[in-house]
Amino acid sequence: MDKTAIILLAALAAASTGSSARAPEPEDGMIVVYVGTYTDGESRGIYRFAVDPDSGKATSSALAADSESPSFLALHPAGRFLYAVNETDDFGGESTGAVSAFAIDPASGDLRLLNRQPSMGAHPCHLLLDAAGRNVLVANYNGGNVSVLPLTADGRLEAPSAVRVHEGTGPDSRRQERPHAHGLALAPNERFALVTDLGADRVFVHRFDPAAGTLEPNTPPSAAAEPGSGPRHVVFHPSGNHVYAINELLSTVTVFRYEAASGILEPAQTITTLPIGFEGRNSTAEIAVSPDGRFLYGSNRGHDSLAVFTIDENSGRLAPAGHVSTGGRNPRHFAIDGTGRLLLVANQNSATVTVFRLDLATGLPAAVGAPVRVPKPVCLLLMPPAR
Repeated sequence: MDKTAIILLAALAAASTGSSARAPEPEDGMIVVYVGTYTDGESRGIYRFAVDPDSGKATSSALAADSESPSFLALHPAGRFLYAVNETDDFGGESTGAVSAFAIDPASGDLRLLNRQPSMGAHPCHLLLDAAGRNVLVANYNGGNVSVLPLTADGRLEAPSAVRVHEGTGPDSRRQERPHAHGLALAPNERFALVTDLGADRVFVHRFDPAAGTLEPNTPPSAAAEPGSGPRHVVFHPSGNHVYAINELLSTVTVFRYEAASGILEPAQTITTLPIGFEGRNSTAEIAVSPDGRFLYGSNRGHDSLAVFTIDENSGRLAPAGHVSTGGRNPRHFAIDGTGRLLLVANQNSATVTVFRLDLATGLPAAVGAPVRVPKPVCLLLMPPAR
């Protein structure tokens, strides 16, 4: 076999499997996408590829860093560091998962491990950073708690400075036998951290001090969701006046009115994510609001769709606008680029990432280009285009 044929076969293999072969370095104007995965199969860690924001055409994926089940990712506000949960229950011989810090190579986009710290709870599943990049906040699913890990100036993680344990159960004895912290959101003024707890059927509100890296229970300490609903992820409206929680077990979204001064949440509406007449099994995963605040999206696993809603600009209430197939099975996380033009979905069970173009008038997604192959994709992190 000649050299040209060997190169061609290697390229085809990388495109079809999301291999560890080196991907092309991102070109100017391209959106670099990092993909967090589960590594209990073919995957080896965090993958990356690039998308043309104009055409939606994507490169093939390649391994950016070896890491154990880096299921959720977050970017430092300076754009130089990336953080990942390691969704396990054993780190350093203790019953806890971990958080990994990486430096981003500005030329290649590859990741270099800086250090790891315990998350202070088993199976960490979500994390975020504050606006100044001083702290990482982590939700530990089986730990039933949330922790704060301060950061050094060079991006490294320090030992946790705060841990808050939740209390409560729900009527679903299989999934709600104890607290299961699942998602985080910081209020625009960063005075409060909201934590959705699937097991307790509550959205906990913690007073957050970014300078000290501390969390304290608010008064009241939480807002109740519908019993058995299982709040999973939560997002603020750009106005800061409303909060939206997607409920995994009942496939619904709850709208809360939000009081910025007190951090108090007041339920205002609950609406299904499923089309009328759907009778199959379903659970929800991710939720996001368009950058212009006009549309809300939620992912359905089972119906395998994106539910699209319009948002009333005054009341924050939702109205159904349609459902669009994600082009794969078991859509987990999805992400919208900063311009609101592209939306990417991680289809975990079909090992694909689908790129959609968003209609800015209707909010509806339309698939563009061929899906990107990535093994067991769970989370997508979109970097701003390099210029």
